[in-house]
Amino acid sequence: MLHRSAILVVAAIVSAPAAAEVVSSSDSGFALQSTASVPVAPDVVWADLVAPAKWWDPEHTWSGKASNLYLDPQATGCFCELLGSGEPGSVDPGLVGPGRPRGSVEHLHIVHVLPGRLLRMTGGLGPLQSEPVGAVLTIALESTGEGTRIRFEYKVSGLVTIKGGDIAPAVDGVLSAQLARLAALPHGSATAPTAAPAPGRDSGPENPR
Repeated sequence: MLHRSAILVVAAIVSAPAAAEVVSSSDSGFALQSTASVPVAPDVVWADLVAPAKWWDPEHTWSGKASNLYLDPQATGCFCELLGSGEPGSVDPGLVGPGRPRGSVEHLHIVHVLPGRLLRMTGGLGPLQSEPVGAVLTIALESTGEGTRIRFEYKVSGLVTIKGGDIAPAVDGVLSAQLARLAALPHGSATAPTAAPAPGRDSGPENPR
């Protein structure tokens, strides 16, 4: 059996590298697009997409742990992160304990879901969370006959303290790196890290309603 690191190398070779582009930028916003192709069906990619603990870079979390991430793939759901005592951005340690809720962060809010095809979310990522902006991240999966083309589109508009032309390349770099990590997964063949359960649920990232 291949070691996990070897599997990742093979996956990186057979997957087309992510192509990133700052489509437009101005003082009031910007638009980004990144694409990558993988040699597996859209449904397989979807299963990994909605499990961000498997591919989101922990360097771009509040807690520093990708295992704290979860995604509820339905409208009104969220791409969120649980925070515990002592973790960056967490609530005061005195407020966390038996019978007390953990802190949490909503990275993005889900507004449109077509399983295996489309995931659309709204919200400002990272430092944009504290800015009065409107932002939309659309992730589309397209069957190509030889696999799946994954497309990330992120559009931001509003009163941005940092000019769009200055921050757009940095955000583009982060999102294209996340896409590259998703594309490099050994889709369907690796054991997934245990994702954080959503608050108020017994187990699993999905809400079976």
